[in-house]
Amino acid sequence: MTITASIQSAAPETTAEDRAARLTEAGKAWAERIDAHRSSAHLKYAVEGVGTGSVATTVRAGKHFFVVDEPAVLAGDDIGSSPVEYALGALAGCQVVVYRLYAQQLGIPFDDIVIRAEADLDAARLFGADESVRAGFSEVRLNIEISGPETDERYDELRETVDAHCPVLDIFQNPTPVTTTVTRA
Repeated sequence: MTITASIQSAAPETTAEDRAARLTEAGKAWAERIDAHRSSAHLKYAVEGVGTGSVATTVRAGKHFFVVDEPAVLAGDDIGSSPVEYALGALAGCQVVVYRLYAQQLGIPFDDIVIRAEADLDAARLFGADESVRAGFSEVRLNIEISGPETDERYDELRETVDAHCPVLDIFQNPTPVTTTVTRA
């Protein structure tokens, strides 16, 4: 079984028609809410992470929990994906959502989509060995594999629209102000 097949088997079965109906309904409902009250588009997200194990974190996001860890070479117990892998996963996941949303809105159908995200990170900054390099990714590459009946030009149009509207891609491409506060428990 391929990794894609094993991931897909964990998701509920959804037909293309069901997906199209859900996307259309959600898009229409959000458009009506935003038109009626512009502030209804202002969403807040929050997660809570608690340190466990050597360097692991158990994260609560709404009703969901997941573990963030590092491999043994980075002092971890390797009981979960690393923080940077989750970041790449968030980017791939957001891209899939936005591809499906705009494919529906623009009438650019596709059958299947697989997004591979990979990035380069120089750990020298992490370990204080070279302060001249960036602590985060130096480059991120997205490979979008899409199948369907449309032309390459139409899928390029879809990609341009997705790139302009994907929230997580925006987080990666643009500085976001971050405020950090440390308090004693």
